Amino acid sequence: MADDLKIAVSDAAVVIEAVVERADVKGEVFRTLGRVAPTQALLASNTSTLSISELADAAGGSPRVVGMHFFNPAHRMRLVEVVVGRATSDATRVDAIGLCRVLDKEPIVVADVAGFVTSRLGLLLGNEAIRIIAEGTATAADVDTAMRLGYNHPMGPLELADLVGLDARLNNLRSVTDRMGRHEFAPPPLLVDLVEAGHLGRKTGRGFYAYDTDGNIVNGPRHG
Repeated sequence: MADDLKIAVSDAAVVIEAVVERADVKGEVFRTLGRVAPTQALLASNTSTLSISELADAAGGSPRVVGMHFFNPAHRMRLVEVVVGRATSDATRVDAIGLCRVLDKEPIVVADVAGFVTSRLGLLLGNEAIRIIAEGTATAADVDTAMRLGYNHPMGPLELADLVGLDARLNNLRSVTDRMGRHEFAPPPLLVDLVEAGHLGRKTGRGFYAYDTDGNIVNGPRHG
């Protein structure tokens, strides 16, 4: 990986990492970037839950490491969380905000805490939605309709989980739970069961809903 990455970033002004949401994998990427990336390159992580400060440590304490948490689908969603770690310089923060503007994104600046702002709120909503269908209070379709029509959300929390990928959601929950130690972020058993069964959402054709090959819901919720 190191040789390929060295070639890929040799002349880069900006590197945005978007590998799987696992501390060991992202840490290895940033250890390599700390050695091979140009000194002045902006080193951004698209992490939604992991510590930017720890990624900067992996990169040798680089002040050019910052979080830039884009949202799915990134070509449509305008928000980016710019996450400032303990080593992130003021110049890096300003550069990250400027890059967001160039990309026609709307940045918010947040501190380097587990889950930042959006993941903390979104994960809690998703967990409660999963618990609601697991206990039989309502179907997945009705939970999502409630949030779309009652709260004007563009997509319900279970539809969103299927879009993001249930394996990614599980990794996020475990990451925040490990970092914060708060039981409300613990993955609901239904989510764990779905992932273990290989039902990861749209990308596998089944999650909280069943999907056709074009990613359309075909026959209502599979659970609840």
